[in-house]
Amino acid sequence: MFRSTESEPAVYAIVRAGGRQEKVATGDVVELDRVSGEPGSTLELPAVLLVDGSSVTSDAAALAKVKVTAEVVAHTKGPKIEILHYKNKSGHRVRQGHRSKLTQVKVTGITTGK
Repeated sequence: MFRSTESEPAVYAIVRAGGRQEKVATGDVVELDRVSGEPGSTLELPAVLLVDGSSVTSDAAALAKVKVTAEVVAHTKGPKIEILHYKNKSGHRVRQGHRSKLTQVKVTGITTGK
């Protein structure tokens, strides 16, 4: 996650994205599992928790009004993961690799719905 060197932001949210939860604030660029959409398109992320200054919102009814909007920046790939299966004396050796498909999104706004 790319974040500026400022202190803790006044408003941030924990959002659900790609089976994980990410802490985001306005202006953050976050890498998520691949989402559909071309660079420049917008999407909405569901909020799990909202922190606005000293108030913390975790009620499902209140979080239904919260909107976290993000803009797709680019589609990328994660680091190469190399997998090697080896068995001694039998000559069994199998190499595999894997790279996750990711999407960089920039959080454009968090509206609390008040």
